[in-house]
Amino acid sequence: MPFVVGNEAFEKIGTTGTLTNLLVYLTTVFNMKSITATNLLNIFSGTCNFGSLGGAFLSDTYFGRYKVLGTASCSSFLGMLVLTLTAAVTTLHPPHCVDSHCVGPTAWQMAFLLSGFGFLIIGASGIRPCNLAFGIDQFNPNTESGQRGIASFFNWYYFTYTFAVMVSLSIIVYVQADVNWALGLAIPTFLMFLSCVVFFIGTRIYVIVLPDGSPLTSIFQVLIATFKKRDVAVPEEPTLSLFNHVSSKSINSKLPHSKQLRFLNKAAIITPNDKINPDGSSGSKWTLCSIQQIEEVKSVIKTIPIWVASIIYNVSINQMQTYTVLQALQSDRRLRPSSLKVPAASYAIFQMLAMTVWIPIYDRVLVPCLRKITHKRQGISLLQRIGVGVGIAIFTMLVSAIVETKRRDLAHSEPTLGVQKGKGTISSMSGYWLILQLTIAGFSEGFAIIGFVEFFYKQFPENMKSFAGSFVFCGYAMSNYLSSFMITVVHRTTGESGSKNWLAEDLNEAKLDYFYYLCVGLEVLNFIYYLMVAKWYKYKGAGDEPDVPLEDMPAKKHIV
Repeated sequence: MPFVVGNEAFEKIGTTGTLTNLLVYLTTVFNMKSITATNLLNIFSGTCNFGSLGGAFLSDTYFGRYKVLGTASCSSFLGMLVLTLTAAVTTLHPPHCVDSHCVGPTAWQMAFLLSGFGFLIIGASGIRPCNLAFGIDQFNPNTESGQRGIASFFNWYYFTYTFAVMVSLSIIVYVQADVNWALGLAIPTFLMFLSCVVFFIGTRIYVIVLPDGSPLTSIFQVLIATFKKRDVAVPEEPTLSLFNHVSSKSINSKLPHSKQLRFLNKAAIITPNDKINPDGSSGSKWTLCSIQQIEEVKSVIKTIPIWVASIIYNVSINQMQTYTVLQALQSDRRLRPSSLKVPAASYAIFQMLAMTVWIPIYDRVLVPCLRKITHKRQGISLLQRIGVGVGIAIFTMLVSAIVETKRRDLAHSEPTLGVQKGKGTISSMSGYWLILQLTIAGFSEGFAIIGFVEFFYKQFPENMKSFAGSFVFCGYAMSNYLSSFMITVVHRTTGESGSKNWLAEDLNEAKLDYFYYLCVGLEVLNFIYYLMVAKWYKYKGAGDEPDVPLEDMPAKKHIV
């Protein structure tokens, strides 16, 4: 466990703060326009998250988690090394702005920068879906000591993750923004190197689980078998006349027959052309699938409408990671009574703090109170928890719009505090006001993000846990792409016909609050959509696990 956790700690300290601060780096060192840098980072983040699906597929099907993690860690180190060189070597970045005249990067400089992003994408695609699962592989869940080890690993994993993010967003971001970019990038690069070293030192004592084939194959088998039998009518008594073989080697829990997505039951209809092996299994799963296999595929497909809601929800979280940084750059970031300035990217730490503080309060205080009212083990169901977070996202964007209006009005009505290089004047509004919107976003994540992760983890079949994790990251990816699309459309349409551009380079001359109000409307529509799909959704296994009555709960001594 120390090797796995140590690898995770160094990796997060090395990359998290750097990735959060990339917007500042691209706009100040590479002299990119804010709209260009924001879109580039949205596409970069989206590709990192979407690539996790490929990482999960390769680890489960061909190489195993150890090889994928080792390769991905080395790739992340190379990516960080390339970023460090772009800051340290003067020919690899544009010259500094002179009297508001800025020269953009050359094609060669952009190509070198994007090569670093490519290495980081490969690294993130392998690390994100595999690191937590690889740590759990080190314990035997069928023994009491193994269960205690898994519980301890989760505690240390999330503690280390939170600690690493805090250090990265404070110390490393400060060195990058206020001391020297080359040094600020060299430190996390060295830490990423230590992450690789720590990971490979433990090679001889790791439990390495060999790949067992991709669970995605099962999904394609059901879909293709259903298509081939699309003209066959489903019998009235499906549980009696459909193929219902259950493999003794399967680790998945037995699922009851459900009425939702009934058309998929055609894959289990036995026709004269179908062959059945002596042991009762299907002769070809591409033409005949069992009801159990179909129900497992149903449990995956049914989560897609909820997944769509998570995509739109994350649009608001994306704005906290991009435009809040730009707001901070044109706000009063001084730490009174000293003259020290808080780095713009470091404000993201308040979002993390809000979520970190709220989680134990929710678990230890709110859930027991709700349990007395609802008589449910979790206080409220998973879908209800997610719904609260989706609702809070509306207020996140509403408060963000109000704060931005105040910031811009003060920039126009009161003396400014100087000029932000390459941007505009700095408003006299204190950056502390930004903490309000970030705190609300943290509360929203404490409900929705954790709820989404737990929802997909529990609703997917047991042999698809890695795929469930990558499914969450794919939602983040689609959200990044949607944010980039919205920003591009708003930037182009609002700047036409001489009207004021909502997303102008200088936020004092922009209408960023209008864009936030647009996000409010989008989140309202998403909340309505989510209520409809949540009402339609039926939990895996008829919903017994998420809504177990309190009187049916097992005795506490049996809960690990």
